[in-house]
Amino acid sequence: MRFGLFIPQGWRLDLVGIDPSEQWRVMRDLAAYADGGGIWDSLWVYDHFHTVPMPTQEATHEAWSLMAAFAATTSRIKLGQMCTAMSYRNPAYLAKVAATTDVISGGRVQMGIGGGWYEHEWRAYGYGFPSAGVRLARLDEGVQIMADAWREGVVSFDGEHYQVDGAIVAPKPLQQGGIPLWIAGGGEKKTLRIAAKYAQYTNYTADPDGFAHKSQVLADHCHDVGTDYSAIVRSVNINAIVGASEADVKDRLHRVRSRISGLTGDAAADAMLNSMSTPQAGSGTPEQLVECLQKLSDLGCRYVICYFPEAAYDRSGIELFEREVIPALS
Repeated sequence: MRFGLFIPQGWRLDLVGIDPSEQWRVMRDLAAYADGGGIWDSLWVYDHFHTVPMPTQEATHEAWSLMAAFAATTSRIKLGQMCTAMSYRNPAYLAKVAATTDVISGGRVQMGIGGGWYEHEWRAYGYGFPSAGVRLARLDEGVQIMADAWREGVVSFDGEHYQVDGAIVAPKPLQQGGIPLWIAGGGEKKTLRIAAKYAQYTNYTADPDGFAHKSQVLADHCHDVGTDYSAIVRSVNINAIVGASEADVKDRLHRVRSRISGLTGDAAADAMLNSMSTPQAGSGTPEQLVECLQKLSDLGCRYVICYFPEAAYDRSGIELFEREVIPALS
């Protein structure tokens, strides 16, 4: 297995209490830590504008601005978003942004891409909120445009949702063949079929039964469209709250809840914490997490992207994960 690390950017209320003028320093320093250790293969941010589990006035830093900043301030680690919402940016423009960022980074950008789902921010930013079918059709057309632009340096496309007429994308990405596409989501009829056609990586549920089922659906789509299922790296995200004992894990969860409950209320804070409070979700002792992740590895999962809610305040959970979980699975 390889491992990626989410950088806190505010979306999940993970910079609360840190002055906005200091938040970039916190993000930059954590990225430098991940870049320098040689343990983490990639760092990640989310592509969102408003916080969850509800919109608040807390800062949420924009994904592709951070990608460019990390490209300039790190030197080794890969850089990704889980995941860019296709409809938030014209795909030819997004191809240009990503290519420029890849050049700045020396060829380290990954393109996490999906249909998008957070209705509140869609409407707030004036995008409307089209049906899932439309959002996924845009995803299908958009990844074609980006792949062609990166390969050829110029792209024309006449689709139902996007029209591009000789858009020049120069410089091209430094990576041979273009920027790797991580197509995220587990929709069985459309999303996984799009992944089968175009993706180098997929990302869906960490539940073992669900992971096995989605993998079979992906394999079936690959067979139908004539692509190599074995060439697609299957990945998951986990919410990692790691402690030396179960009591330590419980204390860490309580501290996370205390930071956010004043903004969300008790019910929303409890719901958010409940979704990340089991070893299967990513929270537990190192032994518990190794057991859960080994099950996913046995099912063919080769990449795990870890979100540590404590990361902006306390790196001890990350360090424990580095010492006792990653070596057991790498």
